[in-house]
Amino acid sequence: MYDVYQIEAGDTIDTIANKYGTTSAVLRQLNPNSGFGVGSMIVVPSINQYFDVYTIKKGDTLYEIARKYNTDYNLLAMLNGINTADYIYPNTTILVPKKDVKYYFTKNNDTLSSVNGLLGGNINNLLKQNNNIYLREGQLIVYKD
Repeated sequence: MYDVYQIEAGDTIDTIANKYGTTSAVLRQLNPNSGFGVGSMIVVPSINQYFDVYTIKKGDTLYEIARKYNTDYNLLAMLNGINTADYIYPNTTILVPKKDVKYYFTKNNDTLSSVNGLLGGNINNLLKQNNNIYLREGQLIVYKD
């Protein structure tokens, strides 16, 4: 679900975001205490079977993108670390949820059992598909049948 990346000379937060098909806002959200300096280790989202990547075009809105991909625009915003009311900028790459994957952002007092029950899956598969489950508020949990 996530990889670790060591920042190299010449990297910017935007070039790293583009490399991993995400946004600088998501990288900042994943790494709130990072100065993003050369040599720093940061967490980056893996591009894998759980997401598609979409590059925003002039005139796009989150609502229209969500409708195009038949997903909830609140989920689309949360996956990309943006507010539903925020302006989205052309040429920005965002993650789009795939249709056959279930997504859940953890809340206070969630347990592994309660999350598994909400996703309706096999707990062993849930653990395999999510490298680290901490159950901290706001952690993204994915499940694919």
